[in-house]
Amino acid sequence: MPLELQYSTRGLPLKPNRPYTTVVFAMSADGKISDVVRSAAGFGSSADKRHLEMQVAKADALLFGAATLRADGTAERVFDPILLEQRQNQGMAPQPIQIICSGSGAINPQLKFFQQPVERWLITTSLGAKNWQGRSEFERILLVETETGKIDWLGAFQQLASLNIKTLNVMGGGALVASLLAADLIDEFWLTVCPFIFGGATAPSPVDGEGFLSQTLPRLELLSVEKVDQEVFLHYRIQRGQD
Repeated sequence: MPLELQYSTRGLPLKPNRPYTTVVFAMSADGKISDVVRSAAGFGSSADKRHLEMQVAKADALLFGAATLRADGTAERVFDPILLEQRQNQGMAPQPIQIICSGSGAINPQLKFFQQPVERWLITTSLGAKNWQGRSEFERILLVETETGKIDWLGAFQQLASLNIKTLNVMGGGALVASLLAADLIDEFWLTVCPFIFGGATAPSPVDGEGFLSQTLPRLELLSVEKVDQEVFLHYRIQRGQD
């Protein structure tokens, strides 16, 4: 069975100045992660949900864009007793840290996310941090910005590494993944291809942003392909000259 409840973070190449970073997405057969009105995700099968929980269980922390959090409203948690035991045996916290990134800091504190029993961090700018001054919803706020007031992703990942975040899973959305790809901060992709079509020119894809020119586009190495019922699980690694 390809989706066994077993995993290990051992053997992953260590990154000295940043976490080892994996993007985890389910998408339609036409490469969309939601419909044109950006409804909350949740279209994967039970096999995909099991796969997602396994990937969540591997990580020290999960990274979400603010738009993804607004759409879903909830944390991604580990519930399976075997996975919880494996995390404990590896000296990991029961749940991965849930990290939200938002330059503006405009996040509704009434979301279900803020009532769930998880540790929450925020990556933001000096402007965004003002929205959370004197509040307790986030256990840690990382203020990392460029001279133009945008989030400094290299600086943010260096801070995460200094805080003992060795493995990081990126849960969406497409704009966040585009920014991290442009900064060369992603190592692997897990993509579940689901058997339906969203369509729509404005429906979001796993990678939004400005796109890449053919001369500079990121190239992937296919590590594995697994078919489970009507879904296909694709595992890729970013190709780099030094890897």
